[in-house]
Amino acid sequence: MVMKMIRVANLNLPIGGGMEELKKRAAQALGVRPGQLDTMEIVRQSIDARGRSGVHYVYTVDVSLPEERTVVGRAPGRNVTLVERTEYRFPKVKRRSALPPVVVGMGPAGLFAALFLARNGLAPIVLERGQDVDTRTADVERFWKSGVLNETSNVQFGEGGAGTFSDGKLTTGTHDGRIGAVMETLVEAGAPADVKYSHKPHVGTDVLRQVVKTIRQELIGLGSEVRFGHQMVGLERDGDHISAVEVEGPEGRYRLPCDALVLAPGHSARDTFELLLEAGVPMERKSFAIGVRIEQSQRAISKQQYGPVFEQLPPSDYKLACHLPNGRSAFTFCVCPGGQVVAAASEQGGVVTNGMSLRARDGANINGGLLVGVGPEDFPEGDVLAGVRFQRRWEQAAFQLGGGDFRAPAQRVEDFLAGCPSQGAGEIQPTYRPGVTWTALDSCLPGEVIGTLRQAIPLMDRKLRGFGHPDAVLTGVETRSSSPVRIVRDESFQSPLRGLYPCGEGAGYAGGIVSAAVDGIRVAEAVALAE
Repeated sequence: MVMKMIRVANLNLPIGGGMEELKKRAAQALGVRPGQLDTMEIVRQSIDARGRSGVHYVYTVDVSLPEERTVVGRAPGRNVTLVERTEYRFPKVKRRSALPPVVVGMGPAGLFAALFLARNGLAPIVLERGQDVDTRTADVERFWKSGVLNETSNVQFGEGGAGTFSDGKLTTGTHDGRIGAVMETLVEAGAPADVKYSHKPHVGTDVLRQVVKTIRQELIGLGSEVRFGHQMVGLERDGDHISAVEVEGPEGRYRLPCDALVLAPGHSARDTFELLLEAGVPMERKSFAIGVRIEQSQRAISKQQYGPVFEQLPPSDYKLACHLPNGRSAFTFCVCPGGQVVAAASEQGGVVTNGMSLRARDGANINGGLLVGVGPEDFPEGDVLAGVRFQRRWEQAAFQLGGGDFRAPAQRVEDFLAGCPSQGAGEIQPTYRPGVTWTALDSCLPGEVIGTLRQAIPLMDRKLRGFGHPDAVLTGVETRSSSPVRIVRDESFQSPLRGLYPCGEGAGYAGGIVSAAVDGIRVAEAVALAE
């Protein structure tokens, strides 16, 4: 379905301005009266804090009214265009197999692959090693309070995937036409409507947990089976085609016949990568990034970004990067305004950090990953899983440095730059639970990463004053920025083991909630079109 709309861009609105004022400004840009606008929909909203006129909102809207071409032709401004909006349509299903597709993993990729298969008459069996989101939340909270880890139900594994315990960001660098379908689905499931137009949309972990439950309920209503606590532990093949998966469930092992397997394992499914290696499924090493979480005062960062009006605006975030003479790059990642640093381990004996925030983003601190890119040249020894071993090495070093009980090693920025251990917190209190051990971080990251971070922090502080505040807290380590492997697939989205469809961030084909969900839809289309 194609709809013609008039798009009006660069509409400035002062802080506190409402929809009526926005409608007046859109009408003025078109040279018509506000009452002539049949409909108006916000396409994009951002905050401009750079201009001399002060901080204000900037909007792009789509409006409809009769004689669109005539109106656009005589519009007095240059920010008016005629656009065609195309609604996403799933392709006509060609699959004829009597077996239901099987989806492994209930992160964004697996969840959306399953949902779009089910919506189009191909209700799958969904296997998730972890637990439903309510049970999982209780397991995670217990871990954060006591340091007792459940290795199958944690921040990495369970309904919703790793993104469920994050900021719930919906930003993406892609421009795929399926993004609108992803956003529409999320809003229908309970996400706030502003995620469809905000420049930096986010759901918040508290809301996202309800969203994934609603999607699961729709899946079941469409005839899908959702099996929590069921882990794929083996593959069977008939020649070059998959014929079954072996599953470990609460009642023991069983064989599940399968000729279409959507494999969306998540970036921390290390045992699944080992299984695939043993089964001869082609994989390749890929680059990722490691580093620390950095925490600053949210109030101070927002004030620096927005000036005196910062209290009237949502908490600010940041996105910083620098390229250094040593050939390395450092960048911020997954910034969580008003959030907390969380324990994200999925294995005993290793500390992993991540960031999380609620929808309100009302915490005292802002935190972000402060990472350095690494690649196969940094872990050249061994097989395709050398990157996994590289991650594990530094997670285990952080575990030992923190005290061996999932406390994380932490250091003040001033001490880190001076190369001396920290003795305690300054004015910025760490949010990581079950707690931190004040120390020096040098022994829990590669020397070249530590050196790069020491060069990068002062440079980033010049771009955003307060980023490198002396009392800002560095908590180690962050190693799970993305998958260390890519499961090879071709233009049909299949592995050389036919019928196996690697999917999402864990398979090496996405980098966040939205891109993973889009990849899930693409793979669902491929399954539906395979005869």
